[in-house]
Amino acid sequence: MSNYHIKNFEEYFQVYRKSVENPEGFWEEIAEEHFTWRKKWKTVLKWDFTKPEVKWFEGAKLNITENCIDRHLRTRGDKTAILFEPNHPEEPSEHISYKQLHERVCKFANVLKDKGIKKGDRVCMYLPMIPELAISVLACARIGAVHSVVFAGFSSSALATRINDCDAKMVITSNGSYRGDKTIDLKGIVDDALDKCEGVKTVLVAKRIDSEINMKNGRDEWLQPLLDEAYSDCNIELMDAEDPLFILYTSGSTGKPKGMMHTTAGYMVYSAYTFKNVFDYREDDVYWCTADIGWITGHSYIVYGPLVNGATTVMFEGVPSYPDFGRFWEIVEKHKVNQFYTAPTAIRALAKHGTKLVEKHDLSSLKVLGTVGEPINEEAWHWYNENIGKKKSPIVDTWWQTETGGIMITPIPFSTPTKPTYATLPFIGIQPALMDENGNELKENQVEGRLCIKAPWPSMARTIWGNHQRYKDTYFSAFNNMYFTGDGALRDEVGYYRITGRVDDVIIVSGHNLGTAPIEDAINEHQAVAESAIVGFPHDVKGNALYGFVTLKDTSEDRNHDNVRKEINQLITDRIGPIAKLDKIQFTTGLPKTRSGKIMRRILRKIASNDIENIGDISTLLNPEVVQEIKENSL
Repeated sequence: MSNYHIKNFEEYFQVYRKSVENPEGFWEEIAEEHFTWRKKWKTVLKWDFTKPEVKWFEGAKLNITENCIDRHLRTRGDKTAILFEPNHPEEPSEHISYKQLHERVCKFANVLKDKGIKKGDRVCMYLPMIPELAISVLACARIGAVHSVVFAGFSSSALATRINDCDAKMVITSNGSYRGDKTIDLKGIVDDALDKCEGVKTVLVAKRIDSEINMKNGRDEWLQPLLDEAYSDCNIELMDAEDPLFILYTSGSTGKPKGMMHTTAGYMVYSAYTFKNVFDYREDDVYWCTADIGWITGHSYIVYGPLVNGATTVMFEGVPSYPDFGRFWEIVEKHKVNQFYTAPTAIRALAKHGTKLVEKHDLSSLKVLGTVGEPINEEAWHWYNENIGKKKSPIVDTWWQTETGGIMITPIPFSTPTKPTYATLPFIGIQPALMDENGNELKENQVEGRLCIKAPWPSMARTIWGNHQRYKDTYFSAFNNMYFTGDGALRDEVGYYRITGRVDDVIIVSGHNLGTAPIEDAINEHQAVAESAIVGFPHDVKGNALYGFVTLKDTSEDRNHDNVRKEINQLITDRIGPIAKLDKIQFTTGLPKTRSGKIMRRILRKIASNDIENIGDISTLLNPEVVQEIKENSL
């Protein structure tokens, strides 16, 4: 019998050892015992990081939705699969059972087929956190279409880039969305995006808010009437283990977002196995991840991981601050939530409002707390541990990425002793390495280096959609025969890992990975701007915020800088989305550069973080005098 549920620290070490000494044998056992396959694999694993090429369970046939839904119908048909909690607290929650989910996914899948969507076609979702988002994702997977969810906070131009990059034939959206006390015109954003997308033949529109919208003849259709007429059963499409399941975009440090392509079998096995163990999920638990399905966290730990395990997963449409900062705790009490998984940004924002709103609610149902998106700082960790977990619910500080598909470094609750700010130890099967700049592995403890992974794991992305060379260059070229994560980490005296942050030009703001290049490109479109550089600086809620150093074309011009600041942030909002706006914009006469013309962001980071005593040697710069000016005028 395979160890599908790790019970203690000793067992973690036993299972971990087995998983790295014999990965094929280990994952074969897990896969055989806990999932439904239509045809068994020929080989468990083939890999070559020099190409790079990775194949898990090659030759197997399956459908992930049979594992998420159909196989539970006999034993869990009436159990709540998705528990939808709407934005407005007065609107009733919706409990969707596994039987109802099966019917709704089948109907949706039949609508997709009627509209000409077939295996391999790409379908883009731009939807709020409503049941239709999870259901449309599963409907695509049922018929073998490749889903690409775009977070519904991105601008029309960011949406258009993603639709065109994956050549989507269809977009699924809603007439609008609620976000706290605001409503957002999602359909209008989609219409703007589609002016630049010739490949989209059909737009299906879910009705979420009361609003008048434009419907384009021959392209746009209301979703509900089509679902009402659809047949309520739909056979699964048999998928090969390595067939694409979804494409999900992540910020590139150089411009264009990267469409990470995940395949079917390995992703299913790993997302399910991590979910079960990292959250210590038991049969009658109610599990809640507060992320959006527009991010990988929502894919793996709202939809696929929980449903493959037959869990009850909460899907929340709203925000933590509406109608007040007690909303999360009200929902935990209302649904007797057992596992709660959120971002450090949310914890810091809630901690700022004290504990009065926490104390109003009974949080005794909580068993496991989790954090995701960025490393959690010590103060937030202790606040979470003391006030939310009452020191009895372990915190799993999870490190992973869009590219990894599942959690990579994490405590196992009730097994791994936790340590604030440390993600602790690698999950089963994961072989991390810390490398120095010269490509040597740092094997001892109490070292800091670049975080790499030595061997493949089942849920890793297989390529960047349409650009395998970029995949190779980004992840497999920095260090020989290893996956480079782009993150730095340190390992303490007992072997625990702490993630220290990105080593490239990607800044994590409120858990969102934001590449600096696209933001700089947007700023540089302003007619008054000559050039710009973006860096992160510590922020007590967001973790990091963005600081822009901007050189204007006419530095002598006496213009209203506040207006330029507003216009710059508007440009960023239009091109990327409001999540990428700058907190601080400093106008400069120049930027510090090397003699080859490279902007020295290291110096700008120090100034933005107010660490100006420690800037280091600037004598080799092309223009060292500009550093003094920037220091004196820093915000």
